[in-house]
Amino acid sequence: MPYFSTFDPQAEADALDLIARIDALATLHDVEHDGVRVRWRCFGSDDTRPPLVLLHGGHGSWMHWLRNAEALSASRTLWLPDMPGFNESDAPPKPQPGQAAVDPLLDALSGTLDSLIGAQAEIDLGGFSFGGLVAAKFGQRRGHIRRMVLVGSGGHGTLRRMTVEMINWRAAEDRDQERAALLHNLAALMLHDRSAIDALAFAIHDISCHGTRFRSKEVSLAGGLQAALDAIGGPQLLLWGEHDVTADSRPLVAQLAAGGPQREGLVIDGAGHWVQFERAGAFNSALLRFLDQGV
Repeated sequence: MPYFSTFDPQAEADALDLIARIDALATLHDVEHDGVRVRWRCFGSDDTRPPLVLLHGGHGSWMHWLRNAEALSASRTLWLPDMPGFNESDAPPKPQPGQAAVDPLLDALSGTLDSLIGAQAEIDLGGFSFGGLVAAKFGQRRGHIRRMVLVGSGGHGTLRRMTVEMINWRAAEDRDQERAALLHNLAALMLHDRSAIDALAFAIHDISCHGTRFRSKEVSLAGGLQAALDAIGGPQLLLWGEHDVTADSRPLVAQLAAGGPQREGLVIDGAGHWVQFERAGAFNSALLRFLDQGV
């Protein structure tokens, strides 16, 4: 039976109010590159440190970082896009012959960020899940990466440890079935502690899934993470939740961290795949500590 929970109308209204409050802290930038419009949100305005760019996961949006935006932008400028094909950004074009499926997304992402901050600007770069692999490929292409953080990244090429099948929410016959499927998937993939599946987690997942028009799974399963990290070099934080079902986190983190002298591995106890939401305080502290090294 699928996992299912209901939230009272007030809890759902409060969740949407919180999303709106965090959204109101950002400056919105709609930037077009080769006909593809990408929406970027900018939080904070500290020009004394390199800006921090964080990429969301598959079936995601900028809201994957909702519980992190305030803490991270208090001491630096934070840039959060809806990547091409997600939420409020345009879908990228189909790849040309010889291109990888992710290349048009990378083209639009790179071109629009360069328009905002300049192609030579040094940045700190991170990504979650599918966005971790995109960040690694993006960093390999762009260069000028001071520090990099991967959060439950895709593309690692090792076995997943999922024990519960996902449900195709798009095949639901009505809204109740759709909600049940989305909540089931939150428990199956994203969050370890059932109590973390609250009205806010559901609202973010619901909105983001409905705004997804890019097929990310095939890109993540194709791999390439290690090669990109090797090419980028420099300080790298490899961070996973203890119970992340997309990988066996402790041996994977140890393996990746051993691959470079400036790599640091960290597993956050008690967290599932969406670690920056489920254990936001521990995640924010770890990321800020890593970013503040050498500043």
